[in-house]
Amino acid sequence: MQSYLQYRRLGKSVRSQLDNASPVKETPTAARDSDTDTPTNPDEISQHVPRSNQSPLARTASWGSSRTALAYSIAGIDVQKQSESPDQPAHLFIVGWDGPNDPQNPRNHSVASRLTATLLVSALGWIVGAATSINSGVLPQNTEAFHVSDVVGSLVTGMYLLGFAAGSLVSGPLSEILGRNAVYVSSLTLFMIFIMGIFGCPPLTCAGGTIADLWNPLEKTLYFPMYAVLSSSGPVLGPAVASYMGQTGVLSWRWTSWIILIGSGAILVLIILFQPETYGPLLLKWKGKHLRKMTGDPRFRSEMDMEKIALFSRIGGAMKRQFLITIHEPIILLISLYMTVLYIVLFTFFDGYAFIFTDMHGLSQGLTNIVWVAMYVGIMLSGFLLPFVYRGTKKNFTQAAEAANGADPAVDPRALDNVHTQPEIRLWFAMFGAPFIPISLFWMGWTDFPSISVWSPIIASSAFGLGTICVFISSYMYVIDSYGIYAASALGFMTVSRYCAAGGMTIVGIPFYRNMGVHWTLTILGCISAIMVPVPYVFYRFGPAIRSWSRYAITEVVKV
Repeated sequence: MQSYLQYRRLGKSVRSQLDNASPVKETPTAARDSDTDTPTNPDEISQHVPRSNQSPLARTASWGSSRTALAYSIAGIDVQKQSESPDQPAHLFIVGWDGPNDPQNPRNHSVASRLTATLLVSALGWIVGAATSINSGVLPQNTEAFHVSDVVGSLVTGMYLLGFAAGSLVSGPLSEILGRNAVYVSSLTLFMIFIMGIFGCPPLTCAGGTIADLWNPLEKTLYFPMYAVLSSSGPVLGPAVASYMGQTGVLSWRWTSWIILIGSGAILVLIILFQPETYGPLLLKWKGKHLRKMTGDPRFRSEMDMEKIALFSRIGGAMKRQFLITIHEPIILLISLYMTVLYIVLFTFFDGYAFIFTDMHGLSQGLTNIVWVAMYVGIMLSGFLLPFVYRGTKKNFTQAAEAANGADPAVDPRALDNVHTQPEIRLWFAMFGAPFIPISLFWMGWTDFPSISVWSPIIASSAFGLGTICVFISSYMYVIDSYGIYAASALGFMTVSRYCAAGGMTIVGIPFYRNMGVHWTLTILGCISAIMVPVPYVFYRFGPAIRSWSRYAITEVVKV
């Protein structure tokens, strides 16, 4: 609905532009329908004749070279001269935004509209994330109903995560062809039918793009963490939602799927009604279509119209680029490895919490599921870091904007749009949170005894949530700022790798905890995560040098 309304608004905006276009000098009759005498001098274009009663559309249809002159008079149109050839026109009219304040540009929408769009994407991320874990809350009832072992029952979560990995290969390229909304709506519709991970991955691969469409680099410092905190609550709170299902006789364990279906349906309705299309190249493609229709001139084209790459070729190219960008980039390799370790720990907790809290401390199944709320408390605590991180980031961006073009962002917020400052400032979250991860795992592992209060591992789980979300926020923002146009490929590999590993480890989590015991399992995971702690500090210190070796990373930044 919102996409359709945007399409209509673009049409009205184009018609208004044509109605208000400056009249141009009529060309001689012999030159009509010819493109060879196109006025290219702005002074020549400004020599207007009095406006007639004809509409711009009628004048455009009857004057040859005046079509090109009209294109010069429309804001946002870049007239490009082509090499002379009978197979192509002498000029192309490349459609762009009317200017930095074009109201059709998603970054110029009201704060309320952009915030609503961000919250809807966060809600979408929440529901597909909750589906990864909600079945772990009813694992005993699930296995009993199907007469299978706990390991086989955990395949539900494992296969779902592997589906996330597979879908991530194609959802990113699709969003850059069909637009964000088309992918969100179609994938969520299929997700509701099948509740399969392969259809639930777009919020993971496309949400970063949506937020980048809506907010400038400084604003992302606030709104990407907001998205991360809200959407990451899905996997963490999924077991809590299923706390007492199948145990009280009120709701059976099958309601886990019904709740995901109902929640998905509600979010789908909200997205259809209120989520705007945010992908700028697609909006400009719509604008070009309106211009071609209203002027009858096929030379109005957007950058997307110029691309002639088939869908499957683009998907194949994106998959190939994910592999190529990875084998050459130590930044992506190490950050992907770090995220993989964190997700292995997180998703093995779906099996391990029963060993940690039920077997060791005697909590009921329902209370063990509710304990997951403590981890989300830790995730929300990251919000207290935002004022300090934002203040430092704003100071850095302001200095960079002044050094780059002498502009004051306080007067002109657009001065920040094209400023590339050091991406390493995005690592502040991770540098704060990384030590909490091994500390929390050692803490949870070696205080998990019946003689020690159950609150000790509960508080430790909050520390793990705080550390994990800080590393997640920094990892995404650092990769986005470091790789620019190649960020989608880098993030795609990060998503595929961590969900493949997490899907496999979810299945082996039960034998791991059962055979190694809680203490040694968490000790091993804590040691592995401790090895990864220096990663954000190393990149903060040596990141500029590492990026200078890269063939893909952004190296031209403003140093302050």
